[in-house]
Amino acid sequence: MKARFAGFGASANRVNAALALGVFLALLATGSASAALATPEQKKACTPDVYRLCPGEIPNVRAITACLRRQKASLSDACRAVFEP
Repeated sequence: MKARFAGFGASANRVNAALALGVFLALLATGSASAALATPEQKKACTPDVYRLCPGEIPNVRAITACLRRQKASLSDACRAVFEP
């Protein structure tokens, strides 16, 4: 019984992280909550970089954004393009 509940908690943490990542990616390209949402292409471009470069910042959206900006030289070309005007 105990092992089943332990697995559920880990799954819930992944769901929370995924939701936070989704919110982050929605705000990433725009810089503000009132602007348009990120496109599916932008989300696809940056998701691997978030997990590779900034996993410790999930679920803090502002921290993820700051981390990716600090790591701009290490971003994939596709994700770097999301941050460029």
